[in-house]
Amino acid sequence: MATAASNITSIAPSDPQATAPESGKPKRQHLRFLSSPKAATGSFILIFFGLLAIFGTFIAPHDPTARTSDLLQGPSAKHWFGTTHLGQDIFSQVIVGTRSVMYVGLIAGAVATALAVLIGVTSGYLSGVASDLLSALTNVFLVIPALLLIIIITSSLPSGGETLVALVIGFTSWAWGARVVRAQTLSLRRRDFIEAARATGESTWRIIIFELLPNLSAVIISGFIGTVIYAVMSEITLAFIGVPGLSAWNWGTILYWAQSQQALAQGAWWWFVPAGLAIAILGTSLALVNFGIDEFVNPRLRNNGERGAKSSDGRPVKMRVGFTPVVIPRSEQPEPADFTPVRISPVEESDLVESSSKEESQ
Repeated sequence: MATAASNITSIAPSDPQATAPESGKPKRQHLRFLSSPKAATGSFILIFFGLLAIFGTFIAPHDPTARTSDLLQGPSAKHWFGTTHLGQDIFSQVIVGTRSVMYVGLIAGAVATALAVLIGVTSGYLSGVASDLLSALTNVFLVIPALLLIIIITSSLPSGGETLVALVIGFTSWAWGARVVRAQTLSLRRRDFIEAARATGESTWRIIIFELLPNLSAVIISGFIGTVIYAVMSEITLAFIGVPGLSAWNWGTILYWAQSQQALAQGAWWWFVPAGLAIAILGTSLALVNFGIDEFVNPRLRNNGERGAKSSDGRPVKMRVGFTPVVIPRSEQPEPADFTPVRISPVEESDLVESSSKEESQ
């Protein structure tokens, strides 16, 4: 009985704080997505542009189409971004033009993402003739010249407005996303959790909605952001080449008038630089959100760097060049601080090895 008691004592943890629950720490970390600097920065910029799109017409200091006597003036207190050759305020044009860019980008991204998920998941999960037909349809839309088709449709229906442009962009830009989603679905449909759900009698659509789609969330969101960027650039390109059917002002229209009036040759850099910076900042914000989503979904990206490396006592490990943190389990931790290693010379080491070998032979 004494031996059993000693064994129990030796098995019991010596440190009661090791097994005690940490009541001070929250069990769930809320808003972990915004804890990433990339995601927080990109989300803040997107919210800023969204507010400009909603309230731009109300906060613009001037009418973007109104002509004044301040012809081709540089930035000043009255006109923050300068004026055009007709005296129009460029700052007001940039603010008002944000609505058209954001509207077309979001509508086109939503339409293209919905089609990509519907066709990609269906063709990847199903097999047989239906899968082959959907895959062939995807290949057809991959080779369709989308920009040329958009120009033809918008030129034929000039009264369609931004909604028509957004729908045409969305219906012609879903193929790449569908191809990526189909490839991911093919890799997931034979996994153990899918086979287990199928063995328990789950229906096909329940497996797709509750098993496949959550594991495809990162790919779907990434495809949506990529489509939004493509839609924004397509609309700006259409406005820059003068395709009808768009609103009076967007960032592409500003660049169109700056190019047609030789703004660069006249030294009027303020005419095209603000719109170009707005395009670059919007694209950067979408890319930062995409990086943040990847870090949030992928544990390997989420735990790398100095945010994920922690020591055995829970303290974060600061990264430095040429250093890779290694977290040692408690069972493999080194001896206490009072343990002093003894250094021996090579001669003494050889004597110890020889003596040990003699003892083993005896």
